Amino acid sequence: MKYDIIVIGSGPGGYIAAIRASQLGKKVAIIEKYSTLGGTCTNVGCIPSKALLDSSHHYYDAVNHFDTHGITIDAPKVDFEKMVARKANIVETTTGGIKYLMDKNNVDVFEGLGSFIDATHVKIAKNDGSEETIEGTNIIIATGSKPSTLPFISLDKERIITSTEALTLKEIPKHLIVIGGGVIGLELGSVYKRLGADVTVVEYAPKITPTMDADVSKELQKVLKKQGIKFATSHGVNAVERNGNEVIVKATDKKGRAIEFTGDYCLVAVGRKPYTEGLGLENAGVKLNERNQVEINNHLQTNISNIYAIGDVVEGAMLAHKAEEEGVVVAEYLAGQKPHIDYNLIPGVVYTWPEVAAVGKTEDELKNAGVDYKAGKFSMRALGRSRASGDIDGFVKVLADKATDEILGVHIVGARAADLIMEAAVAMEYRASAEDLARICHGHPTYSEAIKEAAKAAWDGKPLNA
Repeated sequence: MKYDIIVIGSGPGGYIAAIRASQLGKKVAIIEKYSTLGGTCTNVGCIPSKALLDSSHHYYDAVNHFDTHGITIDAPKVDFEKMVARKANIVETTTGGIKYLMDKNNVDVFEGLGSFIDATHVKIAKNDGSEETIEGTNIIIATGSKPSTLPFISLDKERIITSTEALTLKEIPKHLIVIGGGVIGLELGSVYKRLGADVTVVEYAPKITPTMDADVSKELQKVLKKQGIKFATSHGVNAVERNGNEVIVKATDKKGRAIEFTGDYCLVAVGRKPYTEGLGLENAGVKLNERNQVEINNHLQTNISNIYAIGDVVEGAMLAHKAEEEGVVVAEYLAGQKPHIDYNLIPGVVYTWPEVAAVGKTEDELKNAGVDYKAGKFSMRALGRSRASGDIDGFVKVLADKATDEILGVHIVGARAADLIMEAAVAMEYRASAEDLARICHGHPTYSEAIKEAAKAAWDGKPLNA
């Protein structure tokens, strides 16, 4: 069977590319090796982790904050089995929704491992042992990524685990040691800390969330430390050993001293790597770079003109929404349109509580680039809405060009930061100035007023409520 476009992989990038291509009149097939659609994000990533984050947040509030609001209850208990079942139900509903969208948009779904025979033919190895070959005028590689590890760590997926196993544990750890202070480690560490585990985060860099603005990293670590998470930054892990139900993590601190951490589970959260195994890229002549990512040009086109690649399998931030945008770009490009994507305006989010979100440049990036900038900062503590809800941790920081006042970056630590950041992204898409943002009337009382105030602080140095 011949298609205009074949998509290999049904994660956020793949299934969105398939939908958009079909909307634009293309005959589309999508290949997924697993029995459910949605890829890592839907099945073992974004969606299930947020389900557990929300459930654990409710429990944490009941234990620690209800009394402050005048709500008296008996001591709440965790039904962890029910919590995990709720998460599984949400995943099932979401994957079913993606299947519905494939049917609605007339996208043919093939279950099995897709691999290149040549540049236009893809073999599908099905789970029942049979094979099928389909032909595509254009092919989109959207196979995503999988968890990375360190070369000396042997993952047994029982006690020494990745994020995938951390989402399906049968018990709450007594002491969870997290290797890696990035987004995945902090989010899953937060889940289990709220549920009663001791959590220690071991990070090689001198700060957590190493790629984010330094002020954000400092504030987030301070808040999470207040919640009870322990941090060991500037620690290089050199061994992870298991002895029965005990896991020992051996590291060296910045002074060269040997340090050991002992727990019952160790979550290895040191990032993710592109998933290209079994694709048969060599049969099509598709090139990989030194990081095993598929090489692409500005149109997300590989060195083989009819083959494209998107999402985690190519360079750039490994974010579901980045993959989605790339999927749309390729579909529209193949339909003869002229889409664009501004990678500087892809927001990054950490779903701890408070949440963290950022878009644009950090202060260090502006300094290193020699940009003359100004910064405005406003504390969430100064907001009436924050005091009303009790979410007073965090701040908004707006970075703007010193000469033109154009907004260059916005960084938020605070309640609902994940949603608030989109105001900044929209403003920056239209190249707004800090003054523009400061002069927009914001509803009162809202968390978004902190953005207005921080923008005013960047514009003229005179926020109204600080």
